[in-house]
Amino acid sequence: MVKIFPANLLEFQRMFPDEQSCSTYLEQVRWPDGFVCPRCGSVGEAYRFANRPTVLRCRTCQSNTHLTGGTVMHATRTPLQIWFWGAYLVTTQTPGMSALQFQRQLGLSRYETAFQVLHKLRAGMVRPDRDRIGAQWPVEVDEVLVGGKTRGEGRGVHHKTYVAGAVESRQKKDKSGRRTVYARRLRLQVLRDRGKQALTAFVTENIESRAHLTTDGWQGYDNLAAIGYDHQSIVLDGDPQKVEKALPIIHLVFSNLKAWLLGTHHGVSEQHLPAYLNEFVFRFNRRFYPMTAFASVLGIGTQVAGQTYDALYAGNRHHSFVRPR
Repeated sequence: MVKIFPANLLEFQRMFPDEQSCSTYLEQVRWPDGFVCPRCGSVGEAYRFANRPTVLRCRTCQSNTHLTGGTVMHATRTPLQIWFWGAYLVTTQTPGMSALQFQRQLGLSRYETAFQVLHKLRAGMVRPDRDRIGAQWPVEVDEVLVGGKTRGEGRGVHHKTYVAGAVESRQKKDKSGRRTVYARRLRLQVLRDRGKQALTAFVTENIESRAHLTTDGWQGYDNLAAIGYDHQSIVLDGDPQKVEKALPIIHLVFSNLKAWLLGTHHGVSEQHLPAYLNEFVFRFNRRFYPMTAFASVLGIGTQVAGQTYDALYAGNRHHSFVRPR
């Protein structure tokens, strides 16, 4: 059994020096209890091919199984080492990794290859069975406008995208005994607008019922108490002190999100924004354990079918989930 995740860069290089080591790791992620033939269900050691490390042949029915089949790497012609480096860099680098940086560091000839690898890995950053937050801790909820540019198009006109956010807020005592607030799990989602229907759908999909919620006084949140949430609505009137007291964590999250999108990626288009939000949430929720995030994105990725080239550029926001074998 290989080690679950590398602890540092040198260990990563020792663990994955070639394609064979990558395929061995991927096999044990997909079948931790041993190979199971997807066609006949036979359990046992498979035939292996020295010149085709990603192919396993069942000894019972003689069918071939591709290690990358049905994963974010499905039908890839890109070496597994490139995928592994992408997973490692995008999860462990503090500011993340842009496609241009990835292309340069790995010596890839085409920008499109780097973009597709990173974008498909983002599909593996969302668990199919992801739970809702707020079961134990109070939640701050708000929305923000992200991206877009408007010049001389009239008052109230913008090309920005609404993003809703919800973050668990927890208190702890520092060494001096003073209570401080820090963030736990985060959820972000693109909204079509900030109306009541869209905001209610975001809350019910991402936050446990009967959770304690704090929002501003926007009318879009008016029915949360009626549907079972312990809702505290605070009219902020644009007062920075009220904002800092009522919603300190979610506003800090939004500030970091905007800085990351502009600083690392120099802005992103609306059609790809959901994928980048997935990455931000994935990295944020694993910020204290960045090395384990490498194993997570590959492990989760073996349950998620990535998008095709056409879908990536068409702005298809949904990924297909497949059952792990």
